[in-house]
Amino acid sequence: MSTLALVLSLALQASPPATKPLPKPAAQAEKKAPAEDVAAATQAWQTERLQRLTSPDGWLTLVGLTWLKEGEQTAGSAPDSAVPLPSSAPARAGTFVRKGDTVSFQPAPGLAFTLEGKPFTGGALKTDEKEAPDVVRLGTVNFQIIRRKDRLGVRMKDSEAAARKQFHGIPLYPASADWKVEARLVPDDKPRMLSVPTVLGYAEEMKSAGTLVFKVAGKEYRLTPVGEEGSDELFIVFGDETNHDTTYGAGRFLEAPLPDKDGRVVLDFNRAYNPPCAFSRFATCPLPPRGNRLSLRVEAGEKRAGEH
Repeated sequence: MSTLALVLSLALQASPPATKPLPKPAAQAEKKAPAEDVAAATQAWQTERLQRLTSPDGWLTLVGLTWLKEGEQTAGSAPDSAVPLPSSAPARAGTFVRKGDTVSFQPAPGLAFTLEGKPFTGGALKTDEKEAPDVVRLGTVNFQIIRRKDRLGVRMKDSEAAARKQFHGIPLYPASADWKVEARLVPDDKPRMLSVPTVLGYAEEMKSAGTLVFKVAGKEYRLTPVGEEGSDELFIVFGDETNHDTTYGAGRFLEAPLPDKDGRVVLDFNRAYNPPCAFSRFATCPLPPRGNRLSLRVEAGEKRAGEH
């Protein structure tokens, strides 16, 4: 072997072989999950909300509410009916009878009322006090008995109501991640009931779920939600300074998930919505309880809709 060949051979043996870069570990290659598209999520929420509102039994079909007196009261579309029904109902549809805390209905002869899809020929009706009320139907009209304190009333709906047929949606503030805020739920020292006023002029006693503490633009605010046994959500009735001009004057509703193990709750004000009273003067809505009127403009969620 020549001297030059020997030198080249030794040099090649001494040089490390060329290597390719090692693949990036899978853990390092992972990307952070994209943040929720608040606008898309809000739109999906409102689509479901409007489907419920405009359903054949939704709040837009509410057309009447009559508080019953003791004894018999006629029902129908006739002008002299004690319990007026929509014009599509017969002039003489039947008779309601209140005896203390019970209400029965006797249909007029020849009318095919139904209850849970079966013929209803008359009898006592369950109220909404403890469970789902009996709903009696005739054509597009249905009614049920509601109890509010010591009052018993007939709530009437009509799937052909003008409010439902002429509904054109609810304006929304532009969705913003700024109005999706984290709160912490501070439990009450001991179980307490919250006095919640209503449009009927009296207060309902509801179980307090504690106090939600959160910040907006660096300032701390508080809201008191209510919770029902077995519910997986907190329910909040609140007011804010937009009620004077752009949102419903009596306040709005908001639902939030139950807190996580650390007491954290996400309040998405993009999903603040109008109560039934915003659409019908026959609804019996709760109003913001004491302390639930925020001294700021919550420019998120549904704006004013309807004429009530």
